[in-house]
Amino acid sequence: MNVIDLRSDTVSHPTPEMREAMAKAVVGDDVYGDDPTVNELEAVAADLLGKEAAVFVSSGTQGNLCALLAHCQRGEEIIIGDTSHIFRYEQGGMAQLGGISPHTIPVQPDGTLRLADIKRAIRPDDEHMPVTRLVALENTHNEAGGLAIPKAHMDEVGQLAHENGLIFHVDGARIFNAAVALNVDVKDLVEHADSLTFCLSKGLSAPVGSILVGDAEFIRKARRVRKAVGGAMRQAGILAAAGLIALHNMRDRLAEDHENAMLLAEGLSENPALVVNSQNTNFVFFSLTDEAGISLEDFIQTLRDDHNILMSPYRGADNRIRLRTHYWIDKDAIDKIISAVNTVLS
Repeated sequence: MNVIDLRSDTVSHPTPEMREAMAKAVVGDDVYGDDPTVNELEAVAADLLGKEAAVFVSSGTQGNLCALLAHCQRGEEIIIGDTSHIFRYEQGGMAQLGGISPHTIPVQPDGTLRLADIKRAIRPDDEHMPVTRLVALENTHNEAGGLAIPKAHMDEVGQLAHENGLIFHVDGARIFNAAVALNVDVKDLVEHADSLTFCLSKGLSAPVGSILVGDAEFIRKARRVRKAVGGAMRQAGILAAAGLIALHNMRDRLAEDHENAMLLAEGLSENPALVVNSQNTNFVFFSLTDEAGISLEDFIQTLRDDHNILMSPYRGADNRIRLRTHYWIDKDAIDKIISAVNTVLS
């Protein structure tokens, strides 16, 4: 059964080229540093992002956790957006496992953080207060509808952090989507970041894994944290082989996902029974109107049962659906989606 899955770009599965590379991967014990394919992946990733070193982790959540635990001591505080993925959707791991407190400030509609808010959130040197250690930014920003955060803002936040003796961490799960959308080299986009995570298993289509990059001493600490949280892997070259294909061959084609998201949004917007709320990078948000004559749940279920199209309601938003395009959603699939939606809402 040919299913069109729009629930997330995390559902993307390995390309044929990745499967072949995985089958042929040369492996070793990564904990001993003996896996040549993992070592190559980490070296390529560090070079692409303009950092000294990298470590392969099992997920973006694990990468962010390793970063925060390596950067911060117990009782310290980080400045972070109130709708950031780290704060909302990573189970408070920084507090659970690291005793690190989030100092949240409002994320603006464009996904940025106001510099004035960051400045106000920095604690003075006062024994009554926790020590501010780090500022975190997310790019692209999930809750802001997949918006790419411009280089100018990334630079401003990084410079402000460093002027105040703070670390600048970027949750760059989809940083390559941002770089493509902004038409900027990813190395330049994250120039001022002290550390950054990015996912291989979303738009880049690898089956598993994320990368954490930074300077060599930071990565040494992060490797120790990775071991403590159960993230050390053995013959991980089988996974890293797909990651190398992702970095070499899948980054530039993300523009196709963005174009398909735009075509999908344009096609859906012609139906009066729904409203397209936004389209940015590979994200499309839409809501049903009163003219739809069907509940959100029944709409989603009918698409699944009758058309093999998978969608899901967006968490925290009434009557709204979030779609994400990816490698396995081509222009033919876009046409099928629009046709199916029109049929269900007719």
